[in-house]
Amino acid sequence: MNPEELVAATAQHVEKLFTGEGSGHDWWHIKRVWQNATQIAKQENANLTVVQLGALLHDIADWKFNAGDEEAGPRAAKAWLESHHAPAELIEKVCQIIREVTFKGAGVDTTPSTLEAQVVQDADRLDAIGAIGIGRAFAYGGHKDREIYSPHQPPQLHASFEEYKKNKGATLNHFYEKLFLLKDRINTATGKAMAQERHAYMEQFVERFLREWHGEEPAPEYFQLSSPSTAAPAASPLPS
Repeated sequence: MNPEELVAATAQHVEKLFTGEGSGHDWWHIKRVWQNATQIAKQENANLTVVQLGALLHDIADWKFNAGDEEAGPRAAKAWLESHHAPAELIEKVCQIIREVTFKGAGVDTTPSTLEAQVVQDADRLDAIGAIGIGRAFAYGGHKDREIYSPHQPPQLHASFEEYKKNKGATLNHFYEKLFLLKDRINTATGKAMAQERHAYMEQFVERFLREWHGEEPAPEYFQLSSPSTAAPAASPLPS
């Protein structure tokens, strides 16, 4: 099976697995990440086969839906690729992307070690911000039975992946704990340019949300938008 055939077969496999998923991690999310990753890879001269397979398989068995198991995704991807006789070197590169792509908390440096992983991480993070990112955030919050917003529950900038995994905060907190931070953690020049407008739209939404919620009263200080990256105290310095 040549690389193009493997990518096509993988897309069909993932579409079958994730069509109808309701948490915001569905086939359409994966397809958008695939499309954006392909676009960024072409601009950044990354390996297209590695990037496309990494994008298609990045959520194949997300730790969030597998009891926190960080190796569930790489295992599932490896099994799929081995069943199609992919080269060992290619499998390892794809599995490396899956290990490195995820956000692990505000205080955790998750800069990927390869250009291909940086491209997929950028594409995944672009789908977490902007209008679609807003929709996905609330879809996931509802899926996890979280409140939309709790004015008395400050956001927390988690210092470790274990802290982040245990987070059960309201959905609006997620904007301060992750989504507002992503613009400055995009790796590639192409991704950075794509992130600017999406970030601005997301800020406008949260500002409007808080105005509608609180009316004439100001939102709590830790929900002010003047500097989202410092909305709550961090246990350790935030990496850039």
